[in-house]
Amino acid sequence: MSIFATKERMDALVAELNQHTYNYYVLAMPTIGDYEFDKKLEELVKLEQEYPEFADPNSPTQKVGGDITKSFATIKHRWPMLSLGNTYNDQDLRDFDERVRKAIGNQFEYVCELKFDGLSISLTYENGILARAVTRGDGTKGDDVTTNIKTIQTIPHRIKANDVPESFEIRGEVFMHRAAFERLNKEREELGEIPYANPRNFAAGTVKMQDSREVKKRPLDCFLYGLYTDRPLFKTHWESLEAVQQWGFHVCRHTQLSNNIDEVLTFIRHWDTERFKLSYDIDGIVIKVNSYAQQQELGFTAKSPRWAISYKFKAAEVQTVLEKVTYQVGRTGAVTPVANLKPVLLAGTTVKRATLHNADEIKRLDLHELDTVYVEKGGEIIPKIIRVNLEKRVSDVPIQYISHCPECNTLLMRKEGEVAYYCPNEDGCPPQIIGKIQHFIGRKAMNIDGLGDETIETFYQRGLITKISDLYHLHEKAEDLKNIERFGERSIDNMLKGIEQSKLMPFEKLLFGLGIRYVGETVAKKLAKALKNIDNLAKASLEELIAIDEIGVRIAESIQEYFAKNSNITQINELKHAGLCFEIQETVNLYQSDKLNGKTFVISGVFEKHSRDELKNLIEENGGKILSSISAKLDYLVAGDNMGPSKLEKATKLNVRLISEDELTEMING
Repeated sequence: MSIFATKERMDALVAELNQHTYNYYVLAMPTIGDYEFDKKLEELVKLEQEYPEFADPNSPTQKVGGDITKSFATIKHRWPMLSLGNTYNDQDLRDFDERVRKAIGNQFEYVCELKFDGLSISLTYENGILARAVTRGDGTKGDDVTTNIKTIQTIPHRIKANDVPESFEIRGEVFMHRAAFERLNKEREELGEIPYANPRNFAAGTVKMQDSREVKKRPLDCFLYGLYTDRPLFKTHWESLEAVQQWGFHVCRHTQLSNNIDEVLTFIRHWDTERFKLSYDIDGIVIKVNSYAQQQELGFTAKSPRWAISYKFKAAEVQTVLEKVTYQVGRTGAVTPVANLKPVLLAGTTVKRATLHNADEIKRLDLHELDTVYVEKGGEIIPKIIRVNLEKRVSDVPIQYISHCPECNTLLMRKEGEVAYYCPNEDGCPPQIIGKIQHFIGRKAMNIDGLGDETIETFYQRGLITKISDLYHLHEKAEDLKNIERFGERSIDNMLKGIEQSKLMPFEKLLFGLGIRYVGETVAKKLAKALKNIDNLAKASLEELIAIDEIGVRIAESIQEYFAKNSNITQINELKHAGLCFEIQETVNLYQSDKLNGKTFVISGVFEKHSRDELKNLIEENGGKILSSISAKLDYLVAGDNMGPSKLEKATKLNVRLISEDELTEMING
């Protein structure tokens, strides 16, 4: 056989065997016997040994797993993996469409994609080779699961196309086909193991397994749908989907380019019924503005893009009996009622509890003791009661919301304009104290290794900690720690090291960790950046706080209430004494100047020489301030191509000066 014929034979075997593997593991529909498959695989192995230069990275002989991963490294995403805003009805979609039109005019298209019920993944390719696979995690950083992802047949290890960039990310969803899920669950039951509730849980659990050989035995699939590069290669999302499919990526064929919202709604209605014919689960439709330039113009909120939205299909609902209502106290003191239900199977999981949100919800539902209720999964995740079956009502006794805290018996209070009842005893109510400390050690706050929620609860019950600052005195109680069951010397050392390392966490993380009501991650960052340290924050007036971008009256008042309490000031002083960082660590930029000091800017459109992020950094490095919207306070609108008509109209009406990117750099360099 000639060299050319050998290469052809090897390529044909790779294609054929990969298809057979997919048919067997994923579709559960084998089209070839095991013996015949093994003989072809032996032939391929032999040829690859004789001609290693022709070996294909996507060969089934290469996707065998075998590496053990004791722990997964945490990787920061270069581009954050944001979540999408959700909607469940046509009117919300039309409102979204109206907001888009107001910002960018009427000339645009939508891309409609199926919303897969799986695990989000980001793949990084360097010089055409798969370098890294990272889970979504918290959206900012995720787990490196490269070894496991390489076992998925439909993910290429190497891209053979010539027109791919040197470095790029592509994002998608890892999932499991229902046939494979049912087959594997049946095997688990035969072995006496607990079956998984649904394909999504099975897929997520598989991706995080330590042994990639075991991952290989649990066939996964992956659809890719989002390309990210330093410089745009395409003008539209649709063009990028077509290109990555040509590069060899698995792209869902059920995607549609729509000219208007009516076409989008027709697509949604089609798949609301047809989804049950698919071999995998979907829970909705994702709608994206097609043009990348228009996506940039629409921009982002703190959590999601303004150019995309997710339409969620209505969840399945079941009937069951409300056995009783109990109450949970959160770290902020909010008391949440919980419905305890007669167990019932719903959307693949057994439901025993459902949220009732607040007293108003109990009143709205007109709940009575032992009512038969309809339950659904809100957003397919959290079970909730949607209505009562009055025909099956057996009691005339309505459910009465409690008047005192179920944990410390303090009289509950309700602030004007709010729906939740609160326990005001924040320094003496156990769930609040424990919750605040658990929040402080959490991954998004101080991220203290060696400490978990259960450990905090145990320490509190044993009197080892009663407030956050007590964590930094645990090293003085080593003998007491050794008496705790399943808490050995190594665990204690790891915990104490984690507590010590937390002293290096930046100010904004610490500020978030303090648990000030309404001060989330984003607000903490803005406060830290604006006021620089805790002392400035503590003495800031209401007017000074409100002047900070995105800080409203409610947040400002909550901050002032926090610093008005002597116990909070005492705790901060104790944390200062322990060596924690209560001021922002600002980096010095060699190119920094004050030439734009006191000037405000909004950036809009697409630019030739700089990205929008580069322009933003340029302005801030030279003393300027970026505003989120156009107002009378704005000094300059930096205008590029394809700028939104509404921004241009508003800027013109307010006599805001428009400048180009060249004029901006001239202001800095001149």
